Amino acid sequence: MNYVFKDRIDAGKSLATSLKKYRHEHCVVLALPRGGVPVGFIVAEYLHCPLDIILSKKIGHPFNKEYAIGAATLSDYFISPHEKVLDVYIQEELKEIRKRLKEMNTKYLGSQIPVDIEDKIVIIVDDGIATGNSMIAAITLIKKSYPKKIVIAVPVSAKSTLDKLMPFADEIISLISPFDLHAIGDYYENFQQVTDEEVIQYLEKKREKLLAWNNLISTSV
Repeated sequence: MNYVFKDRIDAGKSLATSLKKYRHEHCVVLALPRGGVPVGFIVAEYLHCPLDIILSKKIGHPFNKEYAIGAATLSDYFISPHEKVLDVYIQEELKEIRKRLKEMNTKYLGSQIPVDIEDKIVIIVDDGIATGNSMIAAITLIKKSYPKKIVIAVPVSAKSTLDKLMPFADEIISLISPFDLHAIGDYYENFQQVTDEEVIQYLEKKREKLLAWNNLISTSV
């Protein structure tokens, strides 16, 4: 098979160049862990802007957990209408998902204060989009902080999913949009799972670089 991207870093480099018009804007890159963080790191480096994460997880169908019927964040959720999906099931799933999201938030961010996105251009990055449900949940949460503009940027997404996401974002950039997306990993030569430790390292490295950059700017003024 002819892979499009060598790995997530390679995908991030390709994605970053498609966002060059935002290099001199007030932007924030929000990545969806875990796979979106390496991609988001490269994009944030290219744009010289902060990198943060947005936590959301899909809600699976009771008879097939891999089939997403909605998604949840720590403070919100949405469900697509489905027959035979009881509310008691949804509430049980929400409880478990939010427990996991709280653990992830503590592990990845600790006592770090989330980046302020009010009146900023928010670029949401992932390594690819399948159903789009987690992305919709993320955007629902983001909009409550009044960003100036919401941009979805991914290396690969199904064409039908992009159509589904159109009403939720101001702009969508997908480098590849196949009609028959079977698996995001099909487009990567190396699609190893990103570890929690790697996520933490990317976030810390970006914070350190941004601090050094801001110090350089302030001393040169």
